[in-house]
Amino acid sequence: MNSDLNWLLFFQPIVEGETLVWWEMLISGLLWTLATAAVAGVIAFTVGSLMGVLRTASSKPLAFVGNAYVEIFRNIPLIVQFFLWYFVVPEFIPALKTWSIEQDPTFVQFLASVVCLGLFTASRVAEQVKSGILSLSRGQRAAGYALGLTEGQTYRFVMLPMAYRIIIPPMTSEAMNLIKNTSVALTIGLTELTFRTKEMGEVTFAFFEAYIAATVLYVVVAMTVNRVMALIERRTAVPGYISGGK
Repeated sequence: MNSDLNWLLFFQPIVEGETLVWWEMLISGLLWTLATAAVAGVIAFTVGSLMGVLRTASSKPLAFVGNAYVEIFRNIPLIVQFFLWYFVVPEFIPALKTWSIEQDPTFVQFLASVVCLGLFTASRVAEQVKSGILSLSRGQRAAGYALGLTEGQTYRFVMLPMAYRIIIPPMTSEAMNLIKNTSVALTIGLTELTFRTKEMGEVTFAFFEAYIAATVLYVVVAMTVNRVMALIERRTAVPGYISGGK
């Protein structure tokens, strides 16, 4: 079957007479994938850290807010959340709808994608942050209070720096999942890698070539993230908490 695959297709123009070729189109999709994952990752880490802290706070109302956030976002299918953010939310906010109509559709799709993916992934990050905090001994919280730190300062200077180092392995999985989840953005028209792959297959009928190339690109990106996170884990390992620190 390999002899039937037309790898030269990637160097052929997308449109007759134009200079843009298919491999460039796939790379442009990959760049949108990476940009979406990067911005959504910042949102996920920020919001997820906050919600993880709230879930372990001594205040029951704050803990309720954190738990409610995680349960809501984690239990609604991701594709439904994409549709809600892109199609439904603007209908309830007239100013947002007017603004989105005036903008470049690709930018609006990108913005909806990063918000959706960021808030969805934040619910998973919150679970990891909570687990990291709860894995610490109670003595660390008590030590912070003994030094005269407030609860917020104790989290910031004592507990979170340790918790983040402990949860690097599961956060690696979340980062890789985030990259893969960007593919769902094709449902609202974002021209990320899966969208471009599908487009190439439908135009050229070379589905095997297109999806093999996309698979290779996804694997390369995922393994790069994995190796970078593994390096960070080794450099920041906490002795006695994860094997890398022993």
